Amino acid sequence: MSTKDISLRKPFRERVARDWKRYWLVYIIGFLCLSYYIIFCYMPMGGIVIAFKNFRAAKGIFGSKWADPWYKYFDQFFNGYYFWRLLRNTLLINLLDLLFGFPAPIILALLLNELRSSAYKRTVQTVTYLPHFISQVVVCGIILDFFSSSGVINQVIEALGGQKILFMQDSRYFRPIYVGTGIWQGVGYGSIIYLSALGGVNADLYDAATIDGCNRFGRVIHVTIPGILPTVIIMLILRVGNMLSLGFEKIILLYNETIYETADVISSFVYRYGMQKGNYSYATAVGLFNSLFNFILLIGVNALSRKVSDVSLW
Repeated sequence: MSTKDISLRKPFRERVARDWKRYWLVYIIGFLCLSYYIIFCYMPMGGIVIAFKNFRAAKGIFGSKWADPWYKYFDQFFNGYYFWRLLRNTLLINLLDLLFGFPAPIILALLLNELRSSAYKRTVQTVTYLPHFISQVVVCGIILDFFSSSGVINQVIEALGGQKILFMQDSRYFRPIYVGTGIWQGVGYGSIIYLSALGGVNADLYDAATIDGCNRFGRVIHVTIPGILPTVIIMLILRVGNMLSLGFEKIILLYNETIYETADVISSFVYRYGMQKGNYSYATAVGLFNSLFNFILLIGVNALSRKVSDVSLW
């Protein structure tokens, strides 16, 4: 009988006590992570019941009466004036970000991987990583200053003989500004995971491709990209499964009433109706719809990926 078999026959308490002595720090870190998700992700899910009640803060969740009918606030949202506008804006901004923002970190990682100078590579990485660590409030302040009527962008336009453009008062420019600045913020930090995946590509494959006559571009197409494709697929699944969860922080810091037509999204709408207007039941119903839609998207995209490429989250 092996030592492993003997150890498995020991009482559960003895095994846990032995592992605790040896890996106590790992247990503590794991407990802290588990506590975070329980406290901030699972416990608040009990508040979903607010979507089916005429919630009054003074009476609390249990003291508030049930909505009549139970789908009252969902019906109010689906048949409301803002439903299609919110859904359109949220999907369009996410699709634009998926089309232009998702490939950007991959392209940057591929370019960095081809650099020969390690010093230049580190410099580029540092410069591209920095925007991610700047506060969202500061970033939005910079964006508003740059695109204001007297900002740098308009100064350049005037210097070239053009007319000033009121970027932040014209709804046509909000989506390009939002997506473009989002790429600037996240392209460097997002490339980290792809650089890690590139480090796992077998170097012998590059030598074999060189012997077969592939130039540098050919090695990228036939070796590098297939090597990181599973990682790309997993990240794409996660991104598509999060299509409607557009963060409201940047939206609220940038938009104003004149550009609601293209800037107002589901998350900002929930914030306004829940936190500012105090209509908690309605806001919770909209938020629940948002979460369910994302859940269905995640399940569907994961199943499609598993069927097409044999790569999936589960």
